[in-house]
Amino acid sequence: QEDNFGGKMATDSTPETKDWPVIAGGSKGWTMSASGLAAVWAEANTREAIFSAMHRRETYATTGPRIRLRFFGRWREEEGDAETGPSVGAAPSVPMGGEMRLPVAGAVPVFEIMAQKAPAGANLDRVQIIKGWLDGAGDTRERVFNVAWAGERKRGDDGSLPPVGSSVDLSTGRYTNAIGAADLAAVWVDESFQAAQPAFYYARVLEIPTPRHAHLDALALGMERADYGPPTIQERAYTSPIWYAPARAAGHGSAD
Repeated sequence: QEDNFGGKMATDSTPETKDWPVIAGGSKGWTMSASGLAAVWAEANTREAIFSAMHRRETYATTGPRIRLRFFGRWREEEGDAETGPSVGAAPSVPMGGEMRLPVAGAVPVFEIMAQKAPAGANLDRVQIIKGWLDGAGDTRERVFNVAWAGERKRGDDGSLPPVGSSVDLSTGRYTNAIGAADLAAVWVDESFQAAQPAFYYARVLEIPTPRHAHLDALALGMERADYGPPTIQERAYTSPIWYAPARAAGHGSAD
């Protein structure tokens, strides 16, 4: 965690040593990121259930906070049947890490995302869905979609979203949850979907700005700021992708 980061090795385990190389000729402690977390959606807290969830890739990661994040994909076969709000994976949804197969011609994918702040952490700034695909030339493409956010901000015509702001007091290294939201949810339809185009989708949620560990170390040393990196960070969580692969022509097997 940013406010309790003991370094990567013994040589950068205190504020005084964070400006030293971790190993001879290596990076300094202030250039490192604090450790993150891996999360697993399992039916039970048992070895068998957890390994089963890992096998089906129903997992996500965070940069440290215990953010709760769910992500599902399903199909819209007719106009207007996807605007009912997040349904927490109601059948026949596919969870994060899963694969979607086109049920009928003309269907488009619908994605549901639900995020909650860490119990003792910062509020949430925004929820995003990242789409990656192969274009006609076989080149990889990627686009970020802002699908839910805190406050009264307006999304621009290009899909961009203004910053949420900051409640961090750089002189003390403290912040408040006066901005952001405790939870965010959205239903998003990929209107640009092309059935013949392989694609993947994953969800990402960002917190409001909070102090970075290097800034907290610098304050402890009586410095105005650290010699490296920004004083604040936006912690985040990001899911395993949901994959889409076009069906192969008859006689050429499945899309696996």
